[in-house]
Amino acid sequence: MQLASSGGRRLRHAALVAGKLALDTGRTVTRKELSAAARDAGKALDLRPAQRVVLSELVACWGEQEWERLLVWPSNDYLMNRTGLTERAIRRILRQLIDLQLIVPRDSPNGKRFAVKDLSGQVVDAFGFDLTPIYARRGDWAVMLMEQKQLREVQKRAFDEVTICRRATEEALSALAEHFPDLDRTELESRLKALQARTPTRSHVTLPADLLDAWQLLRTEAEETFYEAGNAGLGVRHLETNNGSPSETCNKGFPKKAGAVLQNEQTTEHLSPELILEACPTLRDYPKPIEDVADIVAAGRYLRASLSANESAWNEAVAEIGLVRAAVTVIYVLQLYDADVSSGEGRIKNPGGYFRAMARLVKAGKVDLSVELLAMRRRRMS
Repeated sequence: MQLASSGGRRLRHAALVAGKLALDTGRTVTRKELSAAARDAGKALDLRPAQRVVLSELVACWGEQEWERLLVWPSNDYLMNRTGLTERAIRRILRQLIDLQLIVPRDSPNGKRFAVKDLSGQVVDAFGFDLTPIYARRGDWAVMLMEQKQLREVQKRAFDEVTICRRATEEALSALAEHFPDLDRTELESRLKALQARTPTRSHVTLPADLLDAWQLLRTEAEETFYEAGNAGLGVRHLETNNGSPSETCNKGFPKKAGAVLQNEQTTEHLSPELILEACPTLRDYPKPIEDVADIVAAGRYLRASLSANESAWNEAVAEIGLVRAAVTVIYVLQLYDADVSSGEGRIKNPGGYFRAMARLVKAGKVDLSVELLAMRRRRMS
């Protein structure tokens, strides 16, 4: 049979695969449902704007007939008028949609697209394009969209961690320049500039695999350098029994204000093991009995890993607020994190970073651990 010049079409494997897809028996599809599936397909396959426009026009031609296949038969002239694209572009995009297993060509003997009507004028069949795969594969689109969402979330967390490391590194270098101007910072600053040059913007989909590790390593080394410089190579300073922190709680992003201490719950000059045990039942995770301050310190050092807190965060807390208060801060934050997880609120996304920030608030006098623990115990017993 001699075909017209417009009727030649090469056989494509994708068309055969898509042609085997079918609707459930007796299933009818509305134009709204088909449009929703087409939008999901466009997002899942990351179609270009021109491809989405042509696909949308094909879907708009669906007349909601109660057929087993979703057949449409718009001509290239119709699609050109509706989309503003050239005929060459229309032909190219149609081939691409076929290769993506979104549509299946259903060619007539002469290659034209038209409806087949019975003697009463009712449309009973058509030659054109079969849109059944768009709707039949809606489960595939849902899975692909979920995977894309998860990938975006992973990338967001990676970029967030890079930002945190960059700011912490810059803060450590700034502190070194302010407090120890004679210390050589050239190597750290050079690595910082190199990493900043390598780090892509958030508009990029992926982050180089080794980049986050490099940022975390640089942050750790910068903070260790500042820590060692502050201790003058003598190790951790001894604990002061009272840091004189005012009775002020932390603000936004941290626990709500504890409120005034009751008259029968006046703060002591030190944090007693009894108070900590009563306020923080998560301390039971420590495998040894708590009898004195030394046990509190050992428990804090042991439970630090439960917060996924970096050792540099522990060292910083010990250097800034002392060994005992650093341990108590670990236990206090662990109790807050446990309560947050149990409630399902999910406010504490990074318990290790939360611990570091809490220790800095204790140092700045914005958090009084005795007041917070007394309030926590009071709420638990009420």
